[in-house]
Amino acid sequence: MVDKPSVLFVCVHNAGRSQMAAGFLQHLSGGAVEVRSAGSEPADQVNPAAVGAMAEVGIDITSETPKILTPEAVQVSNVVITMGCGDTCPFYSGKRYEDWVLEDPAGKGVESVRPIRDEIRGRVVALLESLGVSESDVGSRRMCP
Repeated sequence: MVDKPSVLFVCVHNAGRSQMAAGFLQHLSGGAVEVRSAGSEPADQVNPAAVGAMAEVGIDITSETPKILTPEAVQVSNVVITMGCGDTCPFYSGKRYEDWVLEDPAGKGVESVRPIRDEIRGRVVALLESLGVSESDVGSRRMCP
């Protein structure tokens, strides 16, 4: 049996961008990808505007909590996607790293978070394709915009 790919999303507070990306990947992959998220300086809770924006597209991230980034989380992930955390992410050779430049949703309302959410969704779909999760698998789980 082939191990399923694993992806780690990292942002500073693990409260907005990385939580939305993890929610999309979990949902769109249907469990075909192991999903983690963490932050270099985790917040106390997930950004309520991010929770609201994700709820609008049928993804519930209310039970998620910000987690601290650990070297172990990076080591066990095939792909590490950073979102504005700079040099705080440990680097291990043999890992695929991507830096997604996205606006930080901190302090913004749901209306301002929607475009960030939609951009993250598009990037997650492209990530799935690059991981070999077929477009038909992704297509069967498409949501309303």
